[in-house]
Amino acid sequence: MSIRLAATIGIAAVLLGSAVQLQALREERYPEMANDDETSLYIRSDLALRRMAGAYAPLAADLYWIRAIQYYGGLKHRLSPASGPLKGVPPPPASLAAVGDDYNLLYPMLDITTTLDPRFNIAYRFGAIFLAEPYPGGSGRADLAIALLEKGLRERPDKWEYLEDIGFVHYWYTHDYLAASDWFQKAADVPGAPWWLRSMAATTRAKGGDRESSRLMWEAIRQTTEIDFLRQDAERRLAQLRALDDIDVLQRAVDAAKARSAEPPSDWAGLVRARVLRGTPADPSGVPYELSANGRVTLSASSPLFPLPVEPPAR
Repeated sequence: MSIRLAATIGIAAVLLGSAVQLQALREERYPEMANDDETSLYIRSDLALRRMAGAYAPLAADLYWIRAIQYYGGLKHRLSPASGPLKGVPPPPASLAAVGDDYNLLYPMLDITTTLDPRFNIAYRFGAIFLAEPYPGGSGRADLAIALLEKGLRERPDKWEYLEDIGFVHYWYTHDYLAASDWFQKAADVPGAPWWLRSMAATTRAKGGDRESSRLMWEAIRQTTEIDFLRQDAERRLAQLRALDDIDVLQRAVDAAKARSAEPPSDWAGLVRARVLRGTPADPSGVPYELSANGRVTLSASSPLFPLPVEPPAR
């Protein structure tokens, strides 16, 4: 080992030891305050943010986007019923107003991300999904999802995808089908927008909320999106719609068997023996459907398609 290398290692060790002692002394004399995150993370002025970031604004936007994903993913897992309650974590709130409190940092993170990089396409589109998804999978804040997408439109009025996404938020999360149709029409009017947006606008206005119109939309997304996440999500949603169709057919078969025998079938095997079914029915992911003791057909909680979307009342 050279004298220079040995000296470098020795100096590094001394500095490391000094840093540890200094940090210990700091923590002893100045105890860390409770981390509120809400007050420690953000400068909300657009101008101040951009000035502070300077030429590194796109890099800072990437960092905030990563942090938003980590925050959303960690909280979604923590609040998931499958995860079970965590020690010291209060139960999920009952009201929608309170629901947003669990994700109260999500919109500020996305807002800052898109302020630092106003053309951060993925942050607008993914962020809107994170915000609009019902609790506990998301914040249940369709209003904030729309606000984020409208912010993107102010930067890029020609971005038909943002107009389309606002239509989707209205369709799936607020169930305002007239508003959804209007936004799809606005998207269709943008030069270069795909032709099927006009069909989607008309179908939504005429039959918004039915399963077939939902299938049309997800199929359009699956075939046209350039974002893998959205394509995979569309495929999952289409599989969920097939599962809903399956459950309707199976429920009719179970009800008919119950009417014949005055007792609901106790399991699938009985229906197979009676030649009502060819075998144990499974959902599109391959997980068998469940048949309850009172004769109700449901999706298994172990299925990757669980939970199925709640369908709005018929119009």
